[in-house]
Amino acid sequence: MKLILTHEVNGLGAPGDVVEVRDGYGRNYLLPRGFAIEWTRGGQKQIDLIQRARRSRDIRTLDEARQIAGQVESLTVRLKQRAGQGGRLFGSVTAGDVAEAVKDSGGPELDKRRIEIKNAIKSVGAHKVDVRLHPEVSATIKLDVSGV
Repeated sequence: MKLILTHEVNGLGAPGDVVEVRDGYGRNYLLPRGFAIEWTRGGQKQIDLIQRARRSRDIRTLDEARQIAGQVESLTVRLKQRAGQGGRLFGSVTAGDVAEAVKDSGGPELDKRRIEIKNAIKSVGAHKVDVRLHPEVSATIKLDVSGV
């Protein structure tokens, strides 16, 4: 099955890429979740629009990505969330919360879709979160979650 990706899918591709996947994976996972659309000849216009939007949003060069990685890793981001008595949060910290906290602490504006929270953050304390800035550059955000 030939599909056009509309979102980044780890191990498969980036938005605007045309990929060939097995029928079941495409029909049961990618299409229902909106990660892809079916490829057609008229879909080439959609590919161009997606790639143009991606180019304007992406970090353009490797040097720029390394510079932003240095800025992000030098920050200690503080995030206040509602918490119970035992230090357990009501809910969990999301990628959007992390992106907003980085921006509020004087760091660069990050795309929340590039922030990877491996294990859900559900308690106060120090945590580490990875962010993919470029295919070759990743950075680690030091996150200090405190209860309110």
